[in-house]
Amino acid sequence: MKTLQQIRRELHQIPEIGFQEFKTQAYLLEEIHALNQQRLTIVKWRTGIVVHVKGLNPKKTIGWRTDMDGLPISEQTSLSFQSTHEGYMHACGHDIHMTVALGLLRQINKAPINDSMVFLFQPAEEGPGGALPMREWLKEHHQDLLPDVILAFHVAPEYPVGTIATRPGLLFANTSELFMDLHGVEGHAAFPHRTKDMTIAAASLLMQLQTIVSRSINPLDSAVVTIGKMTSGTVQNIISGHARLEGTIRTMDAKTMQTVKNRIEALSRATEIAFECKVEIDYGSGYYQVFNTPDITSEFLSFAKLDESTVSILCDAAMTGEDFGFFLQEIPGLLFWAGIDSSYGLHNAKLNPDEKVIDYLVPFAESYIRSL
Repeated sequence: MKTLQQIRRELHQIPEIGFQEFKTQAYLLEEIHALNQQRLTIVKWRTGIVVHVKGLNPKKTIGWRTDMDGLPISEQTSLSFQSTHEGYMHACGHDIHMTVALGLLRQINKAPINDSMVFLFQPAEEGPGGALPMREWLKEHHQDLLPDVILAFHVAPEYPVGTIATRPGLLFANTSELFMDLHGVEGHAAFPHRTKDMTIAAASLLMQLQTIVSRSINPLDSAVVTIGKMTSGTVQNIISGHARLEGTIRTMDAKTMQTVKNRIEALSRATEIAFECKVEIDYGSGYYQVFNTPDITSEFLSFAKLDESTVSILCDAAMTGEDFGFFLQEIPGLLFWAGIDSSYGLHNAKLNPDEKVIDYLVPFAESYIRSL
C-alpha cells in the first residue's frame, strides 16, 4: 500500500481544472478500490466520487468533504515531483486535502466507528463550482448518502503545522465573479464624432463602481468590489468599440451581495445612456458564505484545545470564498484552517506545503470523529 506522502506527490503531479479531473478521479478510485470493500459503497458523480462507510451501529452519518481540482498556474517550485501538466498546478493545496481524506478513509474503513461516514470527493471548487450541483444531485438521487453533519478543512500557509484555526458563525465571505462587456462603435481616431468610445465608457464605469462600497454599503458592513482586469482597443489610432471589465465581489452578508449587484446594474444602465452603448453583465460563478454551525464549531475548538499536539486559534472571518458554503447552507458542520507553514500563499506558483501536516491531521481528524 502506498504511503500518504507518495499519494500526495503523485496527486500533485496531475492537477486538473474543474470538471476535468479525469486522471485525478481515476487515481482516487484505484486507491479506494484497493481497500476492503465490505463496508464501502462507491458512487461516481461527474468527475467526483462519493464513498459511504457503513458504521457498526449507525445513528447518524458524518460527512467529510475534500476538493479535487487544481489551478491554471504554471508551477515555479523546485520540487522533484512538480506538475506534469504544463500550465496547471495544485497551488491551493487540494492535493493535501485529497490525501488527508484518503488517509482518514483508510483508518475509518479499517476500524469502523459506530456511525456511518460519507467521503465527498468534490470537483470544481476553484470554478465553476461543484458543491451546489453535487449537493442537489445527492438530494435528488442519493438521499441515503447525505450526511447529517459535514466537515472540511483548508490548508493555511501562514500557520505552522499543528495549528487549527476556525470560528463559529461566518468564516468566509459570499463571493461572485464579475464580467462586464461594453459595446459601442469603433472608428478612426481622426473622426471621434463618428464613434462610441468604449475605452472612455469603461474607464468611467470602472470609477463609478468604486463608489458602491463607499456610498451604497453601510460602513459597519463589509464588501469588496475589485476590477482586476480591463481590456479595450486594438491599436493606437483606432477608437475602441468594445471594452471588458473583469473583477470580483465579496460581501460578509448575502443581502449585501444583492445590494452590490443592484448598484452595478443601475450604474451600467446609466453608462448605456451616457455613452450610447450596450453593457452586458455576467456574474460567473458565485459562492455562498461559509457559515460554521456555532455549537458544533465551539465543541470542535474545545476538542482541539485538549489535544496536546494541537494549537487552536479562534481566527477572524476572511473575504476568501469557498463553495463548501453550499453544503453548510443546508447541513450542520464546519470548515477549519490547518497550518502548512509555507512562505508562499494560496494560489502562488511557489506554494510548497509542509507534508508533515498529513501525518498530523489524519490522526487528529480521526480522533475528533471518534469523539462525536
